[in-house]
Amino acid sequence: MEFHYTVETDKSVNDAIHSLEGHLKEEAFGVLWTFNIKDKLEEKGFSLDEEFYVLEVCNPKEAERVIKENKLVGYFLPCKMVVYQEMGTTKIGMPKPTSLMSMIDNVELREMAADIEKRLIACIEKSI
Repeated sequence: MEFHYTVETDKSVNDAIHSLEGHLKEEAFGVLWTFNIKDKLEEKGFSLDEEFYVLEVCNPKEAERVIKENKLVGYFLPCKMVVYQEMGTTKIGMPKPTSLMSMIDNVELREMAADIEKRLIACIEKSI
């Protein structure tokens, strides 16, 4: 089982981010912040050849549920999604919540993670 889910899109990075944000909103996930890694590295004197953004996303209801079940889950929050270019192709991806949750021995949390993962993947698929 791969720890991530990643797809390619013909959209530009900015268009993919905009589309993803809209579809996340439909699932009650908000984007807490968008981190432009390429720009930040350039500020520090380093460089990337292509764009790379990390979106920190959260659904408050789901965050409450999982943290109440086990506070260690907070180590995985907020959920990360990435939009980047690789060899000129825009990609959208995320670490799979089920993969992260497999490290905690709790069946209920695994079920919650599977539901969240399904919804986030749907958001990615709609954003292609």
